[in-house]
Amino acid sequence: MSPVRFAAGDYRHALGQYPTGVTVITARGPDGGKIGVTANSFTSVSLDPPLVSWCPSKTASSLPELENATYFAVNVLAADQHHLSRRFATSAQEVRDKFEGVAIRAGIGGLPLIEGAVARFQCRTVRRVEAGDHVIFIGEVQNYDANGGEPLVFHSGTYHIVTAHPGQ
Repeated sequence: MSPVRFAAGDYRHALGQYPTGVTVITARGPDGGKIGVTANSFTSVSLDPPLVSWCPSKTASSLPELENATYFAVNVLAADQHHLSRRFATSAQEVRDKFEGVAIRAGIGGLPLIEGAVARFQCRTVRRVEAGDHVIFIGEVQNYDANGGEPLVFHSGTYHIVTAHPGQ
């Protein structure tokens, strides 16, 4: 049976109808350098043990460094941090230092943790699974904090803010 093929733009548009939170995944490379990429593929996998996942593209320039990192952090961005989403979505070749001017503190293994995020999960990579044109990273949460606030949401190609449903 041959794989099903869709028009890439139409398929991406359909997937974009599912709203997601926006995160910046951070890590330390083998040389100690800071790594940061925007991702909206973050999800909870298990409560016991506490596992989460995210999925970078196989073509991501930072993938080799991410694959060699023992730990990664998921920084769930606040609504007022959309500029960070854009900054960390750019290629490392386009921006000299993605972290320049970004308020961070050190987490486990020196992980860069973004200040002002509504939640942060510090994870040890326990498994990577190749899946099509992406790699699924599964991490066991070692520590977390949830400061709360309004999260940044991405839907149908644009950023949104969350509002309570009037029917509640």
